[in-house]
Amino acid sequence: GAQDAAQEFDADVNIQMPANGVEDQKRICQDLLAQGIDGIAISPIDPDNQGDLLAEIGQRTNMITHDSDAPESERLCYIGMDNYTAGRMCGELVKEAMPEGGSVMIFVGRLGQANSRLRRQGVIDELMDREPDASRYDEPSAGAIKGEKYTILDTRTDGFDFGKAKAQAQDAVAKYDDLGCMVGLFAYNPPLMLDAVREAGKVGKIKIVAFDEHDRSLQGIQDKEIYGTVVQNPYKYGYESVRVLAGLAQGDTSVIPENKILYIPARRIRNDNVEAFQAELQRLLSLENSKDTTAVTSEAAGDKSP
Repeated sequence: GAQDAAQEFDADVNIQMPANGVEDQKRICQDLLAQGIDGIAISPIDPDNQGDLLAEIGQRTNMITHDSDAPESERLCYIGMDNYTAGRMCGELVKEAMPEGGSVMIFVGRLGQANSRLRRQGVIDELMDREPDASRYDEPSAGAIKGEKYTILDTRTDGFDFGKAKAQAQDAVAKYDDLGCMVGLFAYNPPLMLDAVREAGKVGKIKIVAFDEHDRSLQGIQDKEIYGTVVQNPYKYGYESVRVLAGLAQGDTSVIPENKILYIPARRIRNDNVEAFQAELQRLLSLENSKDTTAVTSEAAGDKSP
């Protein structure tokens, strides 16, 4: 999406993916600022503890957030889905998978970033049949959360450690005989949960609800081993981020919505529409692979570098 927008809006785009957490993200952003970059679209890893970095970026260039927001920062706009609403959509899939009610476990990489907190809260509020309130927060250390039909046994975080993520899924399967559904809120969680359920011989007995479009999650849905998933639209995140930053670099402030939020709707994928969704993804990836993207992924930032 970012590469397509770079060509359409004549922008030199530098795509960076911090592999080593907060410090790596800080180093990359400061390097870009030193180059005189015209704008940065960032998905803050830990917005509550990155205030100084976000303030520095916001003071020195045009800054927008995407995927994960930092509403207390100086960001000009947030581009992404409404993570709380998406969490409630995930909760609706749990209700479909387990309509008689039961016990649920939630798995996620960490709760320090806004997107994961909001997704988790959306799942909980939907299963507890609460009125929508994105500001609500159930502390994960407060024990089981019980409603009329559903009980949230626990929330397990793994710090993006895949080995730990699988071990926690295995432990949950072994520990709770009545476990009815496992919910994975980051892309890598559901495939590891599925491995644990398969190893225990409980495919079908323990339902799995996923997030994002990991290949193994989509195959699991096709094979009816995973009930469904809530997917984002990362193509649009990239496209809209570059469109907005390119406009700002050229002095066009009309690209910023009045409420400073550009929501990209999430979608539910089940067995009845998973093949069509896979075909859509393949089409986008085929288009990407057919392009010469050298000009828009160069490391040097030019005069028009959002």
